[in-house]
Amino acid sequence: MKNSVELLGYYGSDEVIACSAWTSTNRDLTEDKKTRVSKLINMLWNNGHETPFEKGLVHFLVNTDIASHIHLLKHRISSLNAESARYKELKEDKYYVPEDWNGIIANTDFAGYSTWSHVLRWYTELGNKCYHACVADLEPALGRKRAKESARFFKTYNSQIQADIMFNMRSFANFLKLRNNEHAQVEIRDIAQEMLTLVTNIDGNPFKHTLRAMCPS
Repeated sequence: MKNSVELLGYYGSDEVIACSAWTSTNRDLTEDKKTRVSKLINMLWNNGHETPFEKGLVHFLVNTDIASHIHLLKHRISSLNAESARYKELKEDKYYVPEDWNGIIANTDFAGYSTWSHVLRWYTELGNKCYHACVADLEPALGRKRAKESARFFKTYNSQIQADIMFNMRSFANFLKLRNNEHAQVEIRDIAQEMLTLVTNIDGNPFKHTLRAMCPS
């Protein structure tokens, strides 16, 4: 299953961010000030005055592999909650197989499978089978809680979970800088690019000038 991103909602806009900055003088949004929002946004961002950008929020629902979920956790002031195999048995065995593995031959024999994509599917499904069987067998001896939290060691890094994540625009910029980058892992880069596309395509483009300042390329 492919990783996926959904925009759940957002708060704020270029004007909200600008008004936050103008609070130090006069935050009344006159027609004249509206024409200066773009210039102000650029000035703020380019000169490191980033606090006003925390007044804009973007909220996503992500279906992601565990490895990319770890990348999502490593960011400045994001708010994230995700499915946990500690608190529930993951009944739906979702997992991710890299598309760029397709057709690459496995020169070592693994259960008769000839390509690495097939080997990973086999290995993941074996881990999932062990996971559920282990939960069932551990529960009578260790209790449901300990059974769930320890049996998850059979879950592989390509297992997929659902995560709810919110960034303010300052944190979103940090995330994009690190993850929408040629040096980032392909999977988290794809997630970052999809997030950016979703925010760019919000009706009315409320963060037009903010995104232009944050991502000048």
